[in-house]
Amino acid sequence: MPDMLVKLYELPDGTELYKKLLDKGIRIMRPMTPQKHKVHAWIAEKFGEGWANETDTAFTHFPVSCFIAYDTVNKKILGFAAYESTYRDYFGPTGVDPETRKLGIGGALCLRCMEALRDEGYGYAIIGGAGPTEFYRKVVGATVIDGAEVGVYKDMMP
Repeated sequence: MPDMLVKLYELPDGTELYKKLLDKGIRIMRPMTPQKHKVHAWIAEKFGEGWANETDTAFTHFPVSCFIAYDTVNKKILGFAAYESTYRDYFGPTGVDPETRKLGIGGALCLRCMEALRDEGYGYAIIGGAGPTEFYRKVVGATVIDGAEVGVYKDMMP
C-alpha cells in the first residue's frame, strides 16, 4: 500500500458534507481526553488493538488529533480518524463501522483531519499506507508518492 500526498491548500469545502451528516444525526467531533477509553474500546473491537493503540497517541496531543463520527440519536461511535499518531503530518489510522459505510462518514472524517492539519500550519499531509487510493484521490485529491510503495511501516514487527 503506497503513501499518498495531499495538498492541504487545495482541500474541498466540507460544509455541505458535514451538514448532510448532521441532518442524519451524525456529528463529526473531536473527542475529549476523558472519552479516550470509549474511543479505544470501540476501535479495538471493530479494527483491533493495533489501531486502537496507535490512536491512543492522538489523546496525548492538544488539541486531540483525532475525530470521531458520533450518532447523536443512538449515542454511539460510527467511525474514527486520527492524525499525527505515528508520525508528524501523517493521517491515519481511520475506520468506519461496516454497517454505516456509504453514508459519507469516511470522507468527512478524512477531510476534517486534513483541515485540522492545514489549520495547524502544514501545507501538505501524508496518508501512510493508503489502502483505498481511489477513495483518497476523490475525497482530498491525494496522489501516490513515487517510491513510497512500502513507506514508513516497512520495519514494523509482525
